[in-house]
Amino acid sequence: MQLSSNEHNNFALEKFESMLKTNSVLFFDSEEFEEIVHHYLANGKMALAKKATKLGLEQHPTSTNLKLLKIEIYIFENQLDIAEELLNELYLLEQSNEEIYIQKANIFSRRDQHKEAISLLEQALDITTDESDVLSLLGMEYLFMEDYQNAKRYFMKCLEKDEQDYSALYNIIYCFEYLEEYEQAIDYLNDFLNKNPYCEVAWHQVGKQYFALKDYKKALAAFDFAIISDDRFIGAYLEKGRVLEKLKRYREAIESYSITLGLDDPTSYALLRIGKCYEKLGNDEMALQFFTKCVEEDSLLDKGWIAITDYYYKNKQYQKALYYIEKAINIDSENVLYWKRYAKINNKLSLFEEAEVGFRKTLELGNYELESWLTRSDILTKLGEFEAAVNNLNQALEFYSENAELEYRLSGLYFILNEHDKGAFHLKNALKSEPEFFMILEELFPSVLEIKRVQEIIKQHKNPSL
Repeated sequence: MQLSSNEHNNFALEKFESMLKTNSVLFFDSEEFEEIVHHYLANGKMALAKKATKLGLEQHPTSTNLKLLKIEIYIFENQLDIAEELLNELYLLEQSNEEIYIQKANIFSRRDQHKEAISLLEQALDITTDESDVLSLLGMEYLFMEDYQNAKRYFMKCLEKDEQDYSALYNIIYCFEYLEEYEQAIDYLNDFLNKNPYCEVAWHQVGKQYFALKDYKKALAAFDFAIISDDRFIGAYLEKGRVLEKLKRYREAIESYSITLGLDDPTSYALLRIGKCYEKLGNDEMALQFFTKCVEEDSLLDKGWIAITDYYYKNKQYQKALYYIEKAINIDSENVLYWKRYAKINNKLSLFEEAEVGFRKTLELGNYELESWLTRSDILTKLGEFEAAVNNLNQALEFYSENAELEYRLSGLYFILNEHDKGAFHLKNALKSEPEFFMILEELFPSVLEIKRVQEIIKQHKNPSL
């Protein structure tokens, strides 16, 4: 009985692995070794791929394909000089082998020499029997160069060769989107759909272009056509849900998202969006239920934790909000959105030391919003940490120079610290910039207003002729 191709490959693989376990030496033809190496490379088993290549070349030392696989492994491991030397040796023997040009181009690409890579790929294109692969590689090189027009042109050629090449189709649309040519993308897709009217991928992409143009009714129609073409196309249901949300048709959006839960394992994104829709409908109980399911499904999705926290914060249930944001921080302590909420919640609970830690962490993680600097300063002032508050505000001035809210606070703090010259400097700056913000000094530093020098500066500002 003759074995099928897959059965033969599986048999060869089992035979090879059995040989490794028993430490015996068995014979394989060169094509079997190639299939074995390809299998290991596809599954990321680099050590076994190298072992198979070595044994293969010992049995078939003249096999060009095995030599090319050995070179491919060197390139993967970034040993480019060795790979290049071996390729040059092969080139002297086989100048008409397209794979040699492709691997040489791969080396140039890895060295960011994309023009040289393109030149080699164009030579490969002249001799190849499989133009699609080389056209795709040319498209990728132009993408690396951010030449989206040429990249698009080559990916279009790929699709002309094979209308089922959805990878090329996605890359074409990516180029259109990067160039913000949404209407041109729609025209291209419509031409493609005239020849392939039931291509769910193309309908899906048409919908995304209309969504980008905020033409939600046409987007909705496109996603419906995608679903008609493939009623198990999860991406189309998710995008349809997004459109229905934009149209404020929340119950229909819930229905669309819910269909995806029955087609495959629930996605955290769908659970989150269903929760958001219930929230918009005022059904807080169901919203909370789906937000909870969302974080159970994917504890790394920050939007899920944020949704639960914001729900409780909005309803002034600060202790519950704190409970969930602390759980989130335990999972990802470098998430600035978590720390920002942690700080605000603790501030609402009058837990000022914890709030200060939260705002400090927020700033350390690169969130330089003015509100974060100001609130942290006010908390440090309440805690009597005047010098720390001054340092915080001086750092803020590097990002928000001559900001009156910062200047008034610095003025008050310097006067409290008996550094009157600095206090006077910042008070004059503040009054000159935004005199109506003088209330900041009244609210935060009322005792400073009793200082004679402060009163003189204020009087001078009101009557500059004095």
